[in-house]
Amino acid sequence: MSVAVAVALTNDALGIRRPRACGQRHFYGPLPLVAPDCQVRRTASLRGIERCFLASALITFMMVGCAVGPNYKRPPIDAPEVTRGQIGPAEATSLADLPWWQVFQDPVLQQLVAEAIRQNYDLKSAIARIEQSRQQIGVARADLLPQIDYRGEATRQRTFLLPGVGNETFNLFLGTFNFAWEIDIWGRIRRATESARAEYLAAEAFRRGVLLTLVSDVAQAYFELLELDRELEIAHLSTDTFQSTLNLFTRQYKGGVGTRLGVSRAAAAVEQAAAKIQDAERAIVAKENQLSTLLGRNPGSIPRGAPLAAQGTPPAVPAGLPAQLLERRPDIVQAEEAIVAANANVGVAVGNFLPRVGLTTLYGGLNPEIENVVKGSGNIWAIAGSLTGPIFQGGRLLSNYRASKAAWEQAVQQYEAKAINAFAEVSDALVSQDKLKGIRARREGAVKALQDAVDISLESYTGGTATYFEVLEAQQQLFPAQDDLARTTRDQLTVVVLLYRALGGGWNLDVDHWAPNEAPASAMEDSRS
Repeated sequence: MSVAVAVALTNDALGIRRPRACGQRHFYGPLPLVAPDCQVRRTASLRGIERCFLASALITFMMVGCAVGPNYKRPPIDAPEVTRGQIGPAEATSLADLPWWQVFQDPVLQQLVAEAIRQNYDLKSAIARIEQSRQQIGVARADLLPQIDYRGEATRQRTFLLPGVGNETFNLFLGTFNFAWEIDIWGRIRRATESARAEYLAAEAFRRGVLLTLVSDVAQAYFELLELDRELEIAHLSTDTFQSTLNLFTRQYKGGVGTRLGVSRAAAAVEQAAAKIQDAERAIVAKENQLSTLLGRNPGSIPRGAPLAAQGTPPAVPAGLPAQLLERRPDIVQAEEAIVAANANVGVAVGNFLPRVGLTTLYGGLNPEIENVVKGSGNIWAIAGSLTGPIFQGGRLLSNYRASKAAWEQAVQQYEAKAINAFAEVSDALVSQDKLKGIRARREGAVKALQDAVDISLESYTGGTATYFEVLEAQQQLFPAQDDLARTTRDQLTVVVLLYRALGGGWNLDVDHWAPNEAPASAMEDSRS
């Protein structure tokens, strides 16, 4: 049936329409392959044309058949029903459904992320990689189509004829068009195209991964910068406090009330606190330079929005179903496309064992006079079919097949490893998010208690009921506790970043709408729902 339709279409396309009689009715139509009730006269040339089209139809029928090699099947992943650390039942909604500008609500941070998306060099490199992969699809698919080229040649030659006759010099001009077509009977070329397409989709997933990582890195570095600002503030505060204590101890020592030991201990505390100022300033510059690199700009200062303690927390949205990670995490999607490409390459390796069928034609002219090359008397032509296949390759084809299978197995293992790693990363983030709430509450209580202890010790020391050691000890415990509280606040913010990245945040955003100024407010609300 497929062959008959193909012949009918080709006859009709060429305008081969002849009257025929079926019973008492005459009409015009395409010539059928079998017409028991219709008597048709065909000339020898027409029968030759039909045989040619029949052969073409058979070739077309073979080309649309199944390609050799295994068809792709996603490797099974034993995803947990509930992520470890998830509080409450698993829900379909997820933090990853929100666009990043709803998760990180600091306006300054949003501007920095948008700038990074526009200017980051790693992202630009990923975009170029996508374009490269897209063009490779065209390179692989081109082998499915006939290849036509031309050849021109001009020769001037002097030859020896016979002794006594002498030599002769003559010109020879050649101009031809060449046609070659490998008929993809076994699907080897289609498998190569499938592999190229999978590599392109992997590059798209890689770009999404770069986008998500870039947003996460900028947000995490920004929160770390705010925490360093807080550490610098605490270092200045501790230095001023220790300096005030040193001044008090010095006055008392000069007045004959205090001791030299107290003055020395207070002076040492001042120097240690001042050293922390220098260390915090060094770390701030390094963090600003890191952010500048992410933003694709030269090193420089970074603007700040709300301070660390005033940063808002994102909406309380559950983590979602663990199985959703297989569809949403860019690195898992990229790993799966690598399996698809490796699977197709196994088919290519199988196709290399089978014979290749091709058609070649040549048409042109050959003549000693260049003006006669295109004239009928100088025409040359040739039509040929070819069948080529391997007999002995020294084990090359078998080794290539085994290497392709090993590459497929490696891709499967990497895919499964990334899936397991994704489940672990989400679990780590969820547990950290839950535990950090209690840690922060405890450290806030410790800072409050130590602040009271400093105030009481100073009053007692001034009243003569406490020693200098009690004052310094209370102060030296307070400022590290304030640093710990600042780091815990930072960790609470960064764990949201890590959770958003681990869940494949922004999976439903179009890659061209990752900057907030390119997505209307309505789109933001729709993506949240």
